[in-house]
Amino acid sequence: MSDTFRQALVAGYECLAAWADLLDRINVFPIADGDTGRNLVISLSPLRGPERDISELRKELLRSARGNSGNIASVFFRCFLTGDNADQLPDAVRRGRDEAWRSVPDPRPGTMLTFFDTLTECFQKPWSGETLSGLRIRLEDAVRATITQQPQLRRAGVVDAGALGMYLFFEGFMPVYAGGAPVVRSVTETFGDFVRLSPSYRDEPERGYCVDVMIETGGDAHQAEACPSLPGESIVASRRGKCLKIHLHTHDLEEVRSRLRPLGKILGWAEDDLYRQTANFNRPGRDDSVHIMTDAAGSLTREEAALMDVSLLDSYIIIGKQCLPETCLAPSVLYDAMRSGIRVSTSQASVFERHQHYTNVMGRHERVLYLCVGSAYTGNYETAVAWKKNHDPQDRMTVIDTGTASGRLALIVLAVAAFSKGKTRPEDVAAFAGDAVKNAEEYIFLDRLAYLAAGGRLSKSGAFFGDMLRMKPVVTPLADGAKKAGLCRSREEQEVFALKTLEKSLAPDEGGFIFLEYSDNHDQVEAFSHAVRNRYPRSRVVVHPLSLTSGAHMGPGAWAVAFYRNFPE
Repeated sequence: MSDTFRQALVAGYECLAAWADLLDRINVFPIADGDTGRNLVISLSPLRGPERDISELRKELLRSARGNSGNIASVFFRCFLTGDNADQLPDAVRRGRDEAWRSVPDPRPGTMLTFFDTLTECFQKPWSGETLSGLRIRLEDAVRATITQQPQLRRAGVVDAGALGMYLFFEGFMPVYAGGAPVVRSVTETFGDFVRLSPSYRDEPERGYCVDVMIETGGDAHQAEACPSLPGESIVASRRGKCLKIHLHTHDLEEVRSRLRPLGKILGWAEDDLYRQTANFNRPGRDDSVHIMTDAAGSLTREEAALMDVSLLDSYIIIGKQCLPETCLAPSVLYDAMRSGIRVSTSQASVFERHQHYTNVMGRHERVLYLCVGSAYTGNYETAVAWKKNHDPQDRMTVIDTGTASGRLALIVLAVAAFSKGKTRPEDVAAFAGDAVKNAEEYIFLDRLAYLAAGGRLSKSGAFFGDMLRMKPVVTPLADGAKKAGLCRSREEQEVFALKTLEKSLAPDEGGFIFLEYSDNHDQVEAFSHAVRNRYPRSRVVVHPLSLTSGAHMGPGAWAVAFYRNFPE
């Protein structure tokens, strides 16, 4: 694979990832479950990962496919990968389109499938960068047309999220493939009200499950023909060699399992609760004077951020050859890999992706408050300030360096979100955010120093002697970096340290907010939470996952206590 083609794939993926939350917000078809952005980001993540050959990439695309849109896109891109040069591209696009249509027993117009039809027409002849502007216009028209092709889209007043996701990918891909640089363009300006859900749109929650399953079959290509008889809807089926990938929505998980067992060995199974997803999607949005944005390096999940209408800027977790935004990665995958000795690292989103993200948020909100992870930990603050200088002449975005990360950042965001609910003036919210930084603290308890050494944050000899002596450091994230706050020799000493630290800052009758964060040790942290709740009956105590950026640095067995004094009502 040529460097230009590989870089174009990465640019396409990053453009898609930066707008994934918008895709989730307009995802009403086939059901309003708000996960198209997430599923496409997970499904196409192999395109951004470390270098690998096409055969391995195609296998990873099959394995990673999630959701209706993600599985269809995965089928298309497994063929598209063979379009390394302009002569090969037309055939690669056509075969991808054909295979994507064949993967769906009941294909519908007004989806990414019809977008692929237009894409195939555009690429009938060898393509060059000279045709870039005209090609973009035709693809925009294909996306706009989806709103008239499905009653549910027409009722919601939006284009199809899957078709828009593919447009976004090629918006990033095409300039780089033509030999240029990726271009940041506002999707909200391009499509206007067609990417804003109608305020009157509501839909009844759906019962059932969204299931993705990978099966190792005997190699019989006709086994995929059994999929339409499965008890479910929104079926997508594809195969590569002996591996069969199936997606469907169903009310009966056990019946699906029993029907699939004769086809072969089940290698992977993932399911989402459709009732929870569709109920959350139909919650009324917030009506605040300022929109809050923050970094996923703070311990907030993707679902929590969506419920609060907070925008998250992801960092990436790299596990071997797998690379995913941290909010799309299952914690068990990270900690299992670390215990197995697989190399784990983190990386920031590219400057291009971050610029796309700022453009996304500013295009949808009049005022934005970016509560940024501490500049001692990433370059996000400097990148945002530089972008603002060139793209925010009306001073609509306020950027605050919180000087922290992890659970402390999460509590600052939660406090600001609670304070800003309603019609509070943006300048008052920004002033409150500055004070909120002073009211939050966090202490992280490490189990083993070896993981810090593996990430280059500690000498390996120091880690060896520390582990040998059973020393467990306590660190606190401050504006100038993480500082050592103490040493413990056992889990019991860590819990005593945590309680004494809380006593120094929180009175028993004070209305605080306490985060008890876990890595792979939920049960231990949950057990400790009872002692904390008994001592602080007026405080809100939540057992919550540690951010995966922190987890990738601190390792399995790490946990933390973060707290906020006088949390706003």
